[in-house]
Amino acid sequence: MSKAAFLIREIKTKDDAQVAKVIRTVLIEMGVPKVGTAYADKALDMMTATYAKDDSAYFVIHGNGKVIGGAGVAPLQNFEGSICELQKMYFLPEARGKGYGAKMMEVCLEKAKSLGYEKCYLETLPYMKDATKLYAKSGFKNLDGPLGDTGHYSCNVWMIKTL
Repeated sequence: MSKAAFLIREIKTKDDAQVAKVIRTVLIEMGVPKVGTAYADKALDMMTATYAKDDSAYFVIHGNGKVIGGAGVAPLQNFEGSICELQKMYFLPEARGKGYGAKMMEVCLEKAKSLGYEKCYLETLPYMKDATKLYAKSGFKNLDGPLGDTGHYSCNVWMIKTL
């Protein structure tokens, strides 16, 4: 698929089942625990409704007639301050290594800025090396511990970026 063949757009209700499948497929591929991670989030099956708030947004990469990845921003749960969380950024193998992650990151961070957030936080796992490299390249810095309470207690890499 050429770069011209993909489209990043806000999620639509018709995308919900595909997005849930993409996320769960990638998490299984990566060997991520099914508890204490995004795998168990109830939101996975109703992503459009979950992000249909004034302080949140979720975007999908659409290509070859289907959703091949996605990412979003929402307020960091159980935290006071103007910090959002980069959430549920996952791509199928066919979408990796083509610059889509960097473009999606750009879209999400611009949206976060436009929503008035001052910083963006994320959680990941140490063996998700390509993702961690992308986050660092995008200006995220490592933290010594988690912020807020996302419920993702199995994630033990925490990063933040000033917008």
